[in-house]
Amino acid sequence: MKTRMKLLEVVPEAYKAMFGLEKYINGTELSKPHKHLIKIRASQINGCAFCINMHTEEARKDGETEKRIYALNAWWDTNYFIAEERALLALTEEVTRITGKVSDETYENAVNLLGEKYVANAIIAIMAINAWNRMSIATHMMPE
Repeated sequence: MKTRMKLLEVVPEAYKAMFGLEKYINGTELSKPHKHLIKIRASQINGCAFCINMHTEEARKDGETEKRIYALNAWWDTNYFIAEERALLALTEEVTRITGKVSDETYENAVNLLGEKYVANAIIAIMAINAWNRMSIATHMMPE
């Protein structure tokens, strides 16, 4: 497989808009570990090798453990993640697999544990990584 096109070169304005959203997300109260878990888990679900590679490297640099990264595919069967992380991971999965909807239970659990504004920003972060995944997958961006 080879890269089809480099969207950054073909439509730089779109990339600028996406980076504006990333700047917003980075300025929110979302913790770095939470942002990493959201980005890695959504990228795993979507099968985006480019983003999995990028975001696991970033997470490791920020202190995330190999054990937790490897367990993300089965996070619900481990005790490696605290309640707030489990709520974010459940929300990430349901927003990413949106055809199944976001259940009231998942949404209410996340809001009860993290607060409405935190969850709102988490949803924006989930939305953004899903957009990045789709851009990368559609253009065959390859990890280095």
